[in-house]
Amino acid sequence: MADRKAGREAAPTRKLKKDRTAPAPPTAPATAHAGPQPRTGNLKVRSHLQKGIAELQRLHGLLLSSEVDPDVLSDFRDALNRVRNTAWAAQQYVVRQESGQESTSVLSLLDGERIRAAYQLCQAVTEDLKRADIEFQRGSLVQLYEATKTLTATLKGVIDRL
Repeated sequence: MADRKAGREAAPTRKLKKDRTAPAPPTAPATAHAGPQPRTGNLKVRSHLQKGIAELQRLHGLLLSSEVDPDVLSDFRDALNRVRNTAWAAQQYVVRQESGQESTSVLSLLDGERIRAAYQLCQAVTEDLKRADIEFQRGSLVQLYEATKTLTATLKGVIDRL
């Protein structure tokens, strides 16, 4: 809304492409437990997570009461999805460690989530690079180009081994 008041128009809505990878893990339903869950883990991490929860609750109210730029909202939803999937995988990892089960598959899940997120980010950057209304910084584009060259060579080696 503030951008429109300043004379700028909102950016057009970005079309979301359907992800052809495996669906995100389902959200586990809340279940009643007979007793309190043991509290383990880093207190600093717990404090940060509690602050994050409070901030998300405030953002929830803002989303319900304000007009939001579609591109910003899309990026926010993507970030939330990555955090949700990573939190789910981290929870599975902890559960498997506590029960003495093999945790390699959970680490593979985390890698898969990063690959999925990288794919979506690459798609978004490709679309942004086609736009004439965005000014890019040469230095960051050169860094991205060099990183993608290295990634491409590494990916080729891994794919050839599969």
